[in-house]
Amino acid sequence: MEQVLEHFMQWFGMPSVGLPAVFISSLVSATLIPIGSEPMLFAYISVNADLYWAAIVVATAGNTIGGMVDWWLGLVARNTVESLKGSIHNRMQKWLEERGPKMLLLAWLPGVGDPLCLAAGWLRLPWLQCMVYMATGKFLRYVTATWFLMLIPNSFWRMLAQWLHLPLSP
Repeated sequence: MEQVLEHFMQWFGMPSVGLPAVFISSLVSATLIPIGSEPMLFAYISVNADLYWAAIVVATAGNTIGGMVDWWLGLVARNTVESLKGSIHNRMQKWLEERGPKMLLLAWLPGVGDPLCLAAGWLRLPWLQCMVYMATGKFLRYVTATWFLMLIPNSFWRMLAQWLHLPLSP
């Protein structure tokens, strides 16, 4: 499994130095770059099960910081481009403002979470509340995803690695 993890990190050009790689993949995946951090986190936890909670916290921190980068980009966009007006924009703005920072519990959703973070910054929602809700949602996502992935037998992952022609450790 270590060789599969190393191959994966090299493929994405990421450091293969454990928790920093988990952090970087989590941070990058929370921005508008469409990669998933769960495979990296799961692979790391599979190799270092004793660092389960440390890896979850590191992934949550990286993903939350990435989400806050999106929040900041939304704030900057609002400050530089105040020209987006119209009925769709006004309805979306009203919907988001009514829900406030709590909507960022959903910041982990693929395809939806990044725009939510951008919108929160655009609307100048309080950054600390946004960060707390964002971190809570992302933490719960990582705990749930890794728990489900750990239920899948190791034999399945070995078979998948063979099918994908990935190197396997002896």
